[in-house]
Amino acid sequence: MHDNEAVVELRGITVEFPGVRALDGVDLTLRRGEVHALMGENGAGKSTLIKALTGVYTPTSGRVVVAGSPVAFTGPADAQASGVSTVYQEVNLAPNLTVAENIMLGNEPRRFGAIDVRAMRRRAAELLARLDVHVDPASSLGAHSLAVQQLVAICRALVVDCKVLVLDEPTSSLDAGEVEKLFTVMRTLRDDGVAILFVSHFLEQIYAISDRMTILRNGRLVGEYRTADLPRRELVHLMIGSSFEDLEKLGDAPRREQAAADGAEPLFQAVALGRKGSIRPFDLDVHAGEVVGLAGLLGSGRTELSRLLTGTDRADAGKVLLDGRPVRLATPRAALRRKIAYSSEDRKAEGLVGDLTVRENIVLALQADRGWLRRLPARTVDEIVDRYIAALDIRPANPAALVRNLSGGNQQKVLLARWLATAPRLLVLDEPTRGIDVGAKAEIQRLVAQLAADGMAVVFVSAELEEVLRLSHRVAVLRDRVKVGELVNSDDVHLGDVVDLIASGEAS
Repeated sequence: MHDNEAVVELRGITVEFPGVRALDGVDLTLRRGEVHALMGENGAGKSTLIKALTGVYTPTSGRVVVAGSPVAFTGPADAQASGVSTVYQEVNLAPNLTVAENIMLGNEPRRFGAIDVRAMRRRAAELLARLDVHVDPASSLGAHSLAVQQLVAICRALVVDCKVLVLDEPTSSLDAGEVEKLFTVMRTLRDDGVAILFVSHFLEQIYAISDRMTILRNGRLVGEYRTADLPRRELVHLMIGSSFEDLEKLGDAPRREQAAADGAEPLFQAVALGRKGSIRPFDLDVHAGEVVGLAGLLGSGRTELSRLLTGTDRADAGKVLLDGRPVRLATPRAALRRKIAYSSEDRKAEGLVGDLTVRENIVLALQADRGWLRRLPARTVDEIVDRYIAALDIRPANPAALVRNLSGGNQQKVLLARWLATAPRLLVLDEPTRGIDVGAKAEIQRLVAQLAADGMAVVFVSAELEEVLRLSHRVAVLRDRVKVGELVNSDDVHLGDVVDLIASGEAS
């Protein structure tokens, strides 16, 4: 047992950017031997508070106290040297290096002045074993899945003797088994006296692992609570600052019958489309006004299928038909010219440009298709940007704001605005609600339903099977990079039907 002493205290933390007060007098206390959840909607200030703790941002006012003494970290390396390690939501590793080199980067063991490779790999293997991750430390990180890379990032944070471990959405790319492995490690570290700050949008995970939670809203402290004492409804109420309406709407969204009329020609058809080493050949039809969901576990092939539909990856088998006619989608630009748009799951690497403004990000695809020598008229740009900032409720409603300073949910809205500005006939959305809060998730789900009601064809990918089933007219189910079946959605179709198909479906 631990004395539950405060390891880190943040008192009156205020962080301001030009025209924006991201945090306003926030307090946070992390105690030895506790998992402390940091809760709030996107834009509530969670990431900003973490960066104030780790020295990425210098607070405008307030103080950070570690082990009873005020500190002023100059950056993450300074914080780590003091025992505060952080794993962010977006994995920031070097895929060209080995697993061991990534884990030990900056902490490499040396012998006679040179890096001791054998000792480095041995230490990395010990940390991987602690997480029960079975990969070769000498293998290239880029050869592994995003889930493995996330676990490697966590191993890297554990290299030093950390007193505080900050986990910012560490489970967003992990399947249920991997989440439980991580929780086992978190409990071990907690029992060893480590203070863990845990950020997740999965309420089930918060209640499964956390002892205490702090809730933020609009950059201000709502309060600190013992997890066991706070009902889930009350938690959501405190996070969104209103009734339980948004979450109830997610659960009560009406099932939608098949959108396509019998005998209607699909807008888009993939016929025996496949790519060796990526996904087995599959058939998929999408009608105008229809949402087709892609369901499956991590690694099932959802993203691989999406990339083939949009020319992001080039198929080496099969064909694509648009309005019944064969088309060649060799590149995303070729797809975009056919009014087929793809919103990647990795909005950081393949979506947004953080150093550009909201305005520049929204019109990026339109301008690229037009060509950089034929600039879009300023008046046209203003009209498009203003329209989508208002329609999607992008906050702050400032076209000149840098995208990197927006919350994850608002960054996702900017990315959606970019593709909607191209007026696509088919919109492929890969994990558009991953890592965002309940309110933003409800907004995006309503938007998807409205787009389909207005006649757009949508392919919707989500790791949350309930979300796929809630929004889709039809659900294509994948397992082990094979399409194993389809379900036509109705009031008679339930989550168990999708799970059963994943477990026992025959390839279609």
